[in-house]
Order: sequence, then C-alpha cells, then structure tokens
Amino acid sequence: MFLGDDLLAWMVIALGGAMCAGNVAALIRPPKKHRDQNDLAKAPVVRSLVMATIGGFAALWALVSLL
Repeated sequence: MFLGDDLLAWMVIALGGAMCAGNVAALIRPPKKHRDQNDLAKAPVVRSLVMATIGGFAALWALVSLL
C-alpha cells in the first residue's frame, strides 16, 4: 500500500497544512486584481484565522500521531 498503513495521517497532514497555509496567505497578501465586482477587497480576518487554526491543529495532530 502507498505510504504504508498511515495513509490517513499523511492525508490529514497535507490537507491541514494546505488549509493553514492558504488562509494565512490570503490574510498576508490578498489578490491585487479582482475578477468581478462581487469579490472582497480582503479576506475575512476572523474566519481566516479560525480556519488556519483548525488546519494547523489537524496537521500537528496527524504529525504527532505519526511519531
């Protein structure tokens, strides 16, 4: 089996890390060009912080479970 018996933990690390990194990137550097008039000027701060925290905890938990 690919990556052994720990496939779920590796997937949680990948998805949690991507969730954390994507939300932090949206807060640090919002897009300069808007696609249409309904786009927000910047990401909602509280929602992005909550989602980044959840992703970070998920990735950390999976990493600890692998060790």
